[in-house]
Amino acid sequence: MKYRRFGRCGFDVSALGFGCMRLPVEDRDPSAIAQNEAIGMIRHGLDNGVTYVDTAYGYHGGKSEGLVGKALSGRRDKVTLATKLPLWSCEASDDFERLLTEQLNRLGTDYIDCYLLHSLNKRLWGKAYDLGVLDFLERELERGRIRHAGFSFHDAYDVFTGIVDAYDWEFCQIMLNYVDTHYQAGVTGLEYAARRGLAVVIMEPLRGGKLTVNLPEEVIETLDAVGEDWSPAEWGLRWVLNRPEVSVVLSGMSNMAQVEENLRVASQAESGSLSERHLKALELAKEIYRGRMKISCTECGYCQPCPNGVAIPDIFGLCNEAAMFNSFENSTRFYKGIVKSDRSAAQCVECGHCETVCPQHLPIMKLLKEAHESLT
Repeated sequence: MKYRRFGRCGFDVSALGFGCMRLPVEDRDPSAIAQNEAIGMIRHGLDNGVTYVDTAYGYHGGKSEGLVGKALSGRRDKVTLATKLPLWSCEASDDFERLLTEQLNRLGTDYIDCYLLHSLNKRLWGKAYDLGVLDFLERELERGRIRHAGFSFHDAYDVFTGIVDAYDWEFCQIMLNYVDTHYQAGVTGLEYAARRGLAVVIMEPLRGGKLTVNLPEEVIETLDAVGEDWSPAEWGLRWVLNRPEVSVVLSGMSNMAQVEENLRVASQAESGSLSERHLKALELAKEIYRGRMKISCTECGYCQPCPNGVAIPDIFGLCNEAAMFNSFENSTRFYKGIVKSDRSAAQCVECGHCETVCPQHLPIMKLLKEAHESLT
């Protein structure tokens, strides 16, 4: 296992972090973790050099933290443990302390090494800030119930830099893979955070598994032409690990074969180890994926909020994912959730507000009709 410095925190972590959001389950029920199998996988990772374990309050229907606590029993002092505060469940400042206490009990520990404000975007950050979340972090750092404060992020780059600059964070967690280099925080955000001395944790290095299955034939041919005997997962992980600014790469592993492969890759890949030929092949693969996009929506959010509640960027994102990654089943399943929440394209009343503010000048009303037909 290779190890990397965790920003300015003064310690090293394994290049591979064990993400506990996609553990094996029974009967396809996300809240029914296959406990023995999952615990065995986590402990196998620890036995082979993994030192960073990441979970969250809501993962696996609230069951992930308890499972992780069992897996770490007797090994707690050998692990950098990360979990996250669910800000959407907080309506008053007292909720912060209540939820942290519950998480400590679930995990069977009296401290969290790396505590994150979960899934920050502009709205959640504003809410948390107004409720005094920074004062809460300061108190808990002083008490020792958390040792390092950070945040995970899902929004635009300018929102990201604003949050980074608002507090003396020690680390952050962002989405990054070789296709989404300019999405959300992106590579530019990675570099910005690293310059500020933050450790940077990478999530979705394989885009939730979409970069490992159903690859377009052109992508397969492009990567195979390099002559490496690498699986799609290895290509994706090596691209992220090639970046020297990356502190740890999280992988949500669902079976022991994935654990074994990721352990092998993380024991070999180093920053700066990819050649120009490797990088050019991955750049071409990215362009092939981007060329399959159906709608040139950048998900900037200017069209939000829609007066009638239509989740325009989410809907267009699902259409693009279906086309880019051959993930029609997943996209239609997620769209059913949007329909149930009354935020589907069918709610559009064609007021035209979205089209007047769209920087891409998209014919949004027409595209919503086509998206609804496609996703249903």
